Amino acid sequence: MKAMVFAAGLGSRLKPLTEKKPKALIEVAGKPILYWVIKKLVNYDFTSIVINVHHHAGILKEAIKSLPFKAEFIISNEEDCLLDTGGGLLKAKQWLDGCEPFLVHNVDIMSNINLHELYSNHLKNGGIATLATSKRNSERYFLWEENKLAGWENTITKEKVIVKNIKGTLKRKAFSGIHVINPEIFENIEDAGKFSLKKVYLDLADKKNIFSYDHDHKYWFDLGTTEKIKKAEKIINTDTNIFIK
Repeated sequence: MKAMVFAAGLGSRLKPLTEKKPKALIEVAGKPILYWVIKKLVNYDFTSIVINVHHHAGILKEAIKSLPFKAEFIISNEEDCLLDTGGGLLKAKQWLDGCEPFLVHNVDIMSNINLHELYSNHLKNGGIATLATSKRNSERYFLWEENKLAGWENTITKEKVIVKNIKGTLKRKAFSGIHVINPEIFENIEDAGKFSLKKVYLDLADKKNIFSYDHDHKYWFDLGTTEKIKKAEKIINTDTNIFIK
């Protein structure tokens, strides 16, 4: 199965740790974040993995070459321009296109989400994409009607976007940085250059079904701060396999 890891980001929230190395190589319990993400993907049978690079690209490319896993690693080079999630995905089209859905995983996310269940759920629901979500506190939420994407909200700026006619109650759910996408998405992307997948999903939600997959967020971490890295390390020290099984 195919997957893509978004690893090109600047890691601004982790400065000064990311001044001399990419976010993907910041260590958690003695191993780079990228190591834990790839180990999880391989454990769940994803063996063709695209990784995009930009910040400290040379260092990251060398680290990818030395990953100790039996998988095909493909580098999508964004050294010239950081393309955001939508642009980054579109640039990797040549490796992800085909007949089967692929999984996309942010490099700074560690969780105990069962990727087989997420993938199977996507196959059953028949949507163009399925997003892992939870009902945790966040500043930004996707809005869902009966498990289908209907909008987006930023609780700080008060920006709210509704993209389809609503018949019932909308539920707020926070996106967890992991999704399964049909290659059909490439035929429906109208943007070019730098753009976000959030925009793509909101543009498509009125025409295509985009579903949520709810998970328990007890063991879900966005490793964007040193405090969250320390919390994840404590869990790993208790159960080494909790984020990879």
